[in-house]
Amino acid sequence: MNLNTWSILCDFDGTIALRDVTDLLLERFARPGWEEIEARWERGEIGSRVCMQQQIALLDVDRGELEAALDAVPIDPEFPRFVAEVLARGWPLAVVSDGLDLAIHHILARYALPPLPVFANRLRQAGPRAWRLDAPAGAGSCRVDSGTCKCARARLARHETSRVLLIGDGASDFCAAGAVDLVFAKGKLQEYCRRESLPFVPIGGFADACAALPQLAAEGERFFSLETLTHES
Repeated sequence: MNLNTWSILCDFDGTIALRDVTDLLLERFARPGWEEIEARWERGEIGSRVCMQQQIALLDVDRGELEAALDAVPIDPEFPRFVAEVLARGWPLAVVSDGLDLAIHHILARYALPPLPVFANRLRQAGPRAWRLDAPAGAGSCRVDSGTCKCARARLARHETSRVLLIGDGASDFCAAGAVDLVFAKGKLQEYCRRESLPFVPIGGFADACAALPQLAAEGERFFSLETLTHES
């Protein structure tokens, strides 16, 4: 197996999309109570899957209104270039998100992107203005009870290539960061990787990720040295 071939798992909210789409929809369309559910999750009383299922049940929005809101969500402008460069190298790339599949597909459809595998919570309409959330990408063994178990996806990715790269920004990526070979980290994920001594490259967005790809391809395992990568210059 080619040691310089990578499977890439990419978070969506805050990473590809420039804001959290679920929070946007809840702020705009949810009936009262979703913030208290969020507080229960933050206190560790419920897992993220249960939190999101209860919050999504509070949405009061028809499909047209929901899609109009999604039309206004921007993505990182360099993400299409990143996709093209990764696929040109023959590396598998998947979107792995604890967000909403309908939102991800709708937003990415605005761009001339090749089809990408998407593993996310399944958002389904349950009435003219009602919605429900299913978790087909979950795992019973998930220690944080996420709707999408990114650790499980990382293990499956090893059947495709010998090395796995995670790109993410926040708490939903923490567990998976310890299950991959290297992380391209934004935001809170940088702090987590530094604290846990995990090999990572700090990035501000996909322009930085594109710039790192040639070195990643050329140097393989020599690329991720803790001494050189876990400290920003």
